[in-house]
Amino acid sequence: MQALVDTKLAEQRKSLMRLLTLLQQLTQMIGHEKLIQTTSELAFHSESPFTFVIVGEVKAGKSSFINALLGTGKEICKVAPAPMTDTIQQILYGEQEQEVILNPYLKKLYQPVEILKDIAIVDTPGTNTIISHHQEITEKFIPYADLIVFVFEAKNPYRQSSWDFFDFIHDEWKRKIIFVLQQKDLLSDEDLRVNTQGVQDYAKKKGIEQPRIFATSAKAELEGEFESSGFYPLRDYIHQNITGGKAAYLKLKNTVNTVMTINQKLAESISVRQRQFESDKRFRADIRDIMDHQEAKTGVQIDQMVDNLLLAYNSIVQEKTKDLETGLGFFNVLRRSVGSIFGKESGIKEWLVKEASDFELRLHKSLKDKLQHGITDVADAIQLMGKMVDNRIKHSETILQNSDEIFADIAEKRIQILRELQESFQDFMSNSESFYDKNLMEDSSRITPNLAAGSGIAIVGVILAAAVQGAVFDITGGVLTAVGVLFAGVTLGLNKGKILRKFEEETAKGRNMISQDVKTKLTEYTSRIRKRIDSNFAEFDRMLEYEEKTLQSLNSMHQTIKSESELLDHSIQV
Repeated sequence: MQALVDTKLAEQRKSLMRLLTLLQQLTQMIGHEKLIQTTSELAFHSESPFTFVIVGEVKAGKSSFINALLGTGKEICKVAPAPMTDTIQQILYGEQEQEVILNPYLKKLYQPVEILKDIAIVDTPGTNTIISHHQEITEKFIPYADLIVFVFEAKNPYRQSSWDFFDFIHDEWKRKIIFVLQQKDLLSDEDLRVNTQGVQDYAKKKGIEQPRIFATSAKAELEGEFESSGFYPLRDYIHQNITGGKAAYLKLKNTVNTVMTINQKLAESISVRQRQFESDKRFRADIRDIMDHQEAKTGVQIDQMVDNLLLAYNSIVQEKTKDLETGLGFFNVLRRSVGSIFGKESGIKEWLVKEASDFELRLHKSLKDKLQHGITDVADAIQLMGKMVDNRIKHSETILQNSDEIFADIAEKRIQILRELQESFQDFMSNSESFYDKNLMEDSSRITPNLAAGSGIAIVGVILAAAVQGAVFDITGGVLTAVGVLFAGVTLGLNKGKILRKFEEETAKGRNMISQDVKTKLTEYTSRIRKRIDSNFAEFDRMLEYEEKTLQSLNSMHQTIKSESELLDHSIQV
């Protein structure tokens, strides 16, 4: 039977080592130095004896209590009127007495005491000490404690510093705790009963359903008054629950519980980090939705502008077609030809030049206002896109704070990226070069780089207007020139039909240029500005990509540790 028990314990320890390895990997993935150290020390302490950590205020009688508990008749822990325990002392089994000083705050005392083969005792400075580092160092030992022995001064177990430290031990690490009212010899039986009940009430109020409380007198125990010292019930409790063959399993279970506690702490912070990531993804999706909406709205405005331009263009073309049909009639051509001989009237060529000039003038006059209004709408839509994006950046949600216990560095990095995004986008909005488009500039000879010397997005209107004018009005220079060449190269009787057909062909090209080229240029320009706006988010997008991959790994590792630690915890029977 003993072999079966040992085999089971060995398997459980093997499972524990896997858990500790996984936990170390998780903390290393997180990159939190204190957690890495904590998990590393946890792995080390998992191989150490069952550990009692003795805590309490200065002069509560902790040192005397330890000396009495060990029962060697020697003063292993120094006792004096002034506080003596100025370091943490680990009391361990050793064949010979030995003191090893590890650093100014920690030393090991080896003693050939039988009980120390099953347990180790950690004597800590007072919870109310003002000596630097003591509280910090004491707290570092709590995660590795198997049993916390809370020593109170029997005549006053209500000091706030003691119960504050109790909150840390119980709430933070869920350690198993027993209470000792030391120096009971200084109280009457009634006062001791009242204070014992007071500690019991306090402990229940703070979440311990069945507090174990022992009233002791180290003085009586050391003086041989064993019946009245109160140490017998305490030793019996230790024997029944710890040293009587249960220490190894209790140690195992306590370590598993510590793994679960650390893993739960990590899960809570990972959850906050996950919520921040989801919020940032929504924020980024909102930015894209804003730009999609504004780009679509701009597209509608471009279509409306082109439709208005075509309506005006078609109206002028129809009127000019009628003028040409009339002017190229046989008698009108004959009249101008004869009149030009006698100097009474301009010739047909001069008349055609005049018609071409009139055509361009009427196009310019008619389309100018429509261009200006249409371009203003397009520029306003692009400007609104930028302003809406800027406003959304300013109101992004911060969930993961740079005061987070685990992910403070990640939170700070995110805040920095967001701050840089705000600054770069504000610079983008105020810099006219952000909206200067080299392609549009090169498309129109009417534009010079000086046009981009303005400030902000207002220059967009000038750039677009000039580009559209270059596209629209370039058509008018060649429309009737081609007609005039055709007229000069054919006989009078055949000219009218061919001239009108040529006019129709050339004006159709102009119509196509307005409906296709102008729309394409403006649409492409809008798309390029959208991409420039989007490029400000490059670093933010890289952060999101990193966060997504990292959180998948962290959550997966956490779930593995959670499930395996729960299985192991349930398998350990104490």
